[in-house]
Amino acid sequence: MKTLYFLRHAKSSWATDQPDHLRPLKERGRLDARILSRYVATQYKAPELVLNSDATRAIQTGVFFHDAFGLKQEQIKMMHQMYDFSGEQVLYLIKNLPENVSRVLLVGHNHAFTALVNMLGDLKIDNLPTCGFVHIDFTCNQWKDVRRGHTKNKVFPIEFKP
Repeated sequence: MKTLYFLRHAKSSWATDQPDHLRPLKERGRLDARILSRYVATQYKAPELVLNSDATRAIQTGVFFHDAFGLKQEQIKMMHQMYDFSGEQVLYLIKNLPENVSRVLLVGHNHAFTALVNMLGDLKIDNLPTCGFVHIDFTCNQWKDVRRGHTKNKVFPIEFKP
């Protein structure tokens, strides 16, 4: 069995004149990432590997989850290929994951992640919100065989708002 955790980066700032790749999280994004990471780390098995977009907002989001799961630096791969908005590069990375890992956390971006959770999971999600987390299990034993799996659960920040 193979498991993917999809995590869209938390809410980012448009207040600066920085290029898209360098946009940081807003305060709300940091708060959502802090709350969700703590919850997710108590409810899910830790990933064995993380593929994290190298965009600033995705790195900042990922750090909350890396820390909450107690991951080691060698388990975390910052990858420019995860800075993907169509999903093609991310799907290629999924199909070529190392076979010695069964649980992988992907930290990235829309529209790629909404497209991928709908293509690979069996639950329709209209829009994966910022800091949205989706867990999909697959019955295959090799990453190259990943097709449609079972969307086990989803966790969105709105669930934690008063």
